[in-house]
Amino acid sequence: MPLALYALTAGAFGIGVTEFVIMGLLMEVGADFGVSISMAGLLISGYALGVVVGAPILTALTSRLSRKTTLLALMAVFTIGNAACALAPDYATLMAARVLTAFAHGTFFGVGSVVATSLVAPDRRASAIAIMFTGLTVANVLGVPFGTWLGQAFGWRSTFWAVALVGLAAFAILAALVPRDKPSTTVPDFRSDLKALMRRPVLLGLLTTVLGYAGVFAVFTYIVPLLTQITGFSEGAVSPILLVFGAGTIIGNLLGGKLADRRLVPTMLGSLLLLTIVLALTGFALQNRVLAVVAIGLLGASAFATVAPLQMWVLEKSQGAGQSLASSFNIAAFNLGNAIGAWLGGAVIDHGPGLAGVTWVAALLPLAGFGVALWALRMTRARPDGVPLAECAAVK
Repeated sequence: MPLALYALTAGAFGIGVTEFVIMGLLMEVGADFGVSISMAGLLISGYALGVVVGAPILTALTSRLSRKTTLLALMAVFTIGNAACALAPDYATLMAARVLTAFAHGTFFGVGSVVATSLVAPDRRASAIAIMFTGLTVANVLGVPFGTWLGQAFGWRSTFWAVALVGLAAFAILAALVPRDKPSTTVPDFRSDLKALMRRPVLLGLLTTVLGYAGVFAVFTYIVPLLTQITGFSEGAVSPILLVFGAGTIIGNLLGGKLADRRLVPTMLGSLLLLTIVLALTGFALQNRVLAVVAIGLLGASAFATVAPLQMWVLEKSQGAGQSLASSFNIAAFNLGNAIGAWLGGAVIDHGPGLAGVTWVAALLPLAGFGVALWALRMTRARPDGVPLAECAAVK
């Protein structure tokens, strides 16, 4: 794999830390600003919605720039946003700073996915995407546990200052290793790009992504109270357990990429079913400390095993037209799922069966995603461009 691919991994690491580290600091942020845990959890939903809004907008605005220039500009936005988070005087300002930071997220991964697949042979494209997303998984192994410890020991603001420094380092690595490319000389045809995006297999792929990750984040957003209030771990034990989750994400991400290069559709379907089973069994596992740790590791593996297959599905079904836009929208779909999951988990805690019921509700979401994926396959097999044969006959 070329060095430029690992430069993308470095950028993904920085973004991954700022996205996930807040989950280990919900109690500290809530106590500082005098808000509930579920209210603090909305900082995750706000970030995710920032990705959803920012991905298509920034992808469109940067379409005439070279891809390297785009990636560097996005990393600059990311760094400034984290510094603003560290300086936030109140909850509303912190939310606004999180949303600003999130604007860089979707376009970075969307453009980065296209760059990654262009650097390797066709039969290694899913693996290239998986390597870039390894930055997210390493962020879970190293960045999130360290950031959680740092925030608990020196205050949550210190974590965001540290992440801003990570952003500066990632900017330097991208500048040094990503090859220069020329800006596009063609006028962007957004009508054609949107037409490619509106094809049914692409839309169903995006919906599958939303549902799968809503299930993950309905649980992972509240991982600290789940482990402390249900399983009985101390707050100090949470950071080492997050290392187990992170190790699982690395294994699942790389394995999902390799399997998707061989057989994309079975990998996509199998990973969604595995995620459903793991979420359902986690409800039982949380009653025992050893089983809870095992379940957290399996949750990381099954969650990230879906990433490369779902991203490749959307890239393939967009059929080359508007791939950067389609790729960015799928990153937005991941984060829309994050937002929905964080909100749904909070709703289950506050208005439903409570904290213990979160995992059971979460398991229903990737199961629904599996059903949507089957529907998408039916559309594709009806006709390669995704238009059902019955509609073709009606048009004729």
